[in-house]
Amino acid sequence: MSAYATYIGCPMRFSVSLTALIAIAWASPALADPCEGALPAKGTTFSGVVRYVGDGDGLCVGPAGRPDRWIEIRLADFYAPELNEPGGAAAKRRLAQIAMGKVLSCRAGRRSYDRIVATCTLSGRPLGYLLRAAGGVEGGRGRSR
Repeated sequence: MSAYATYIGCPMRFSVSLTALIAIAWASPALADPCEGALPAKGTTFSGVVRYVGDGDGLCVGPAGRPDRWIEIRLADFYAPELNEPGGAAAKRRLAQIAMGKVLSCRAGRRSYDRIVATCTLSGRPLGYLLRAAGGVEGGRGRSR
């Protein structure tokens, strides 16, 4: 067996599989997301400073330096492409420019995975409206939220 066929005593197919799993885990937004706070019940109104923007329609609010209390939100009134789709990175930048570091007031809707789907306002204006007005693009195939 050649030196290229083994990696630290492991067969090549194992090291490739391990490398692929690590790459998938590293790239996964759910694993990279620092928001760990308890989700509010449906219908609850809550507010907080935007501390993290995960993509063009997902963010976290909460107290500074306390990711264990950050609430992960998927915007109910705006759809942005996924990060790996055309326009996804631009949508994330747009959301960060508009909302990062600012206080949002939100109303919790249903849960979706490890986040709450919510409608949020910034200075009394719906965040979805502000994103559309700033050139945000909605639409596409639609997705499960």
